[in-house]
Parts: sequence; C-alpha cells; structure tokens
Amino acid sequence: MATAPQMPSTRPRWARSPFYFNSASHLLRIGREKAANLQELLEALRTCPESSIFQHTFQTLEEHHFIKEGFSNDFSHWAFAACNEVELAERLAAIDIREFTSIPSLRERIVHIIEAYLQKNPRAATRTAMEPFYLMASDLVVIPTPYVARNLEEFADGLRRVSIHSIYYHFIDARLRLKLNTNDFSSWLEQEMEMGQAADRLNRIDIYTSTLEGVRRSILKVIETETGRA
Repeated sequence: MATAPQMPSTRPRWARSPFYFNSASHLLRIGREKAANLQELLEALRTCPESSIFQHTFQTLEEHHFIKEGFSNDFSHWAFAACNEVELAERLAAIDIREFTSIPSLRERIVHIIEAYLQKNPRAATRTAMEPFYLMASDLVVIPTPYVARNLEEFADGLRRVSIHSIYYHFIDARLRLKLNTNDFSSWLEQEMEMGQAADRLNRIDIYTSTLEGVRRSILKVIETETGRA
C-alpha cells in the first residue's frame, strides 16, 4: 500500500539563542589630532586611534546614508572641499571599504594614497586648507529595543519595526566589534540558526551604494526567501 507523501513541516525553526535587537546613539568627540594641510593629515592618520579611522569611513555611511552619490568618506570630502585637490579626493573616494577585514589595513591604504599623491604634488603638502580637519571618534550608547527574535518570522518582523539606527548598529557598526569580518545579523543566522548560506548572502549586501532603508529591504529579501514568502 502506497503511503501518502509527507508534507513539509511548516513549524518555524527555532534559534538556539534569541536575537535581541538593539539601537544605538553615538556621542561624537573630537580627538587630539587636527590637520591644517595634507601633510598634517597624513601624520595624524598614522597615529590616530582605530576608532577615528572607523568614524570617518564606516560611520559616514550612517550620517549620510541617504546620499547615494558623491564622496564616500570624510577624508575624500575634505580633500575636495577644503583643499581643492580633486584628483586626491577621487582616489580616496575610490576606496571600497568592503575590501578590508581590519582597520589597520584600511588605514594603510589611506596613508599610501596620500603619500603617493604628495610625492607627485609636493607643493600640496603644506598648502593651508580652507578649514581644518578635526579627527573625531564616537562613544557608543547602546539602547535596547522591545524586539526579540526566536525564529526567522520574528526576525523579519523585528527588521521591519526597528529604526534605521538599529539596522546601522547591527549591520555596519558591528563590523568594528567583529573586526570587519561580518555583522550581527549574519553571525546570528550562522551560529544560532545554522544558516550559513543565508548569512553569507546577507553579509554581501552592498552597504556602499544603498541607503540604510535599502539595506533593510535587502536583508528582508534574503530572510523572506528563506521563509518561502519571496
């Protein structure tokens, strides 16, 4: 006697540990390093804390998340707007932060670009900028939200409800805590849900040319594909 085909289970897959959505506020502080010209910026970049490098590259994505075009980090913007060094600004803007897995390697790339430019344009080194560049960093204040996810359905619901500051905290700011290798969402999917492929797809979402709302939509698309609703 033939047995009836089994229907796939519709029960949700439960996580080993839940995902707690947090948001965050950044208290900006000015560091000790200041640059009135490109040579001083170069010297400051060699010694400033890693959090300052992160602030002026990754953190820019939150502060200007709604801008899809233009200079992609604060260093390139200053080289253009304050120093009128268009070629250098373009070279700095061409840095793709997705290529880097550590702040030291990102710092090295920025320093190398400025060094090479000043070797070709020595007069630009000490030319006074129209306004100084203050290297800054930020102190993070983590703010819990009421949203908790124990499965993919709750995870998707939380993603829809939280603010873009929560998206930034878990998807971009987390990269400094996790040495740029991944983000909180991907880490949870891989470690708690055993969904390595989905975690990898989510980690490849373009944080560089999308707004944070665009990032939210892209994350939801990955999750909804997994839940069969895409």
